[in-house]
Amino acid sequence: MTDARLGLTVTHRRYVPYSHAHYAGNLVDGAYALGLFGDVATEVCIRTDGDEGLFAGYSDVRFSAPIHAGDVVEVTAQVSRVGSRSRTLDLACVVVCRGRPDRSESAAEVLDPPIVAVTATGTVVVPATS
Repeated sequence: MTDARLGLTVTHRRYVPYSHAHYAGNLVDGAYALGLFGDVATEVCIRTDGDEGLFAGYSDVRFSAPIHAGDVVEVTAQVSRVGSRSRTLDLACVVVCRGRPDRSESAAEVLDPPIVAVTATGTVVVPATS
């Protein structure tokens, strides 16, 4: 019997504000994506278990491309394993739009294909059911 929670996917989109830039070139630190992973994981836990759950840890975190202020990112969590109280999530943060300051101060474009910026595997835990 297959658990209906397996494969559940939740996606959030967010504009990255300039207030989050920490480095030259309006670069955003990698922890920004990890915070977004926490948000999308919370929705997964609510949908699968009716509770916000808690993050227990990350494994295999990979920062493969930069995130800049002015980007629009799409963050996705997919349930890949269901334990008695734990859920394993495959996480991805991709840049779907990017500012083009070389064109003008407010120019931007949709990226096709999107740029995969961060991937990870995460484990969340939820309360035991009675």
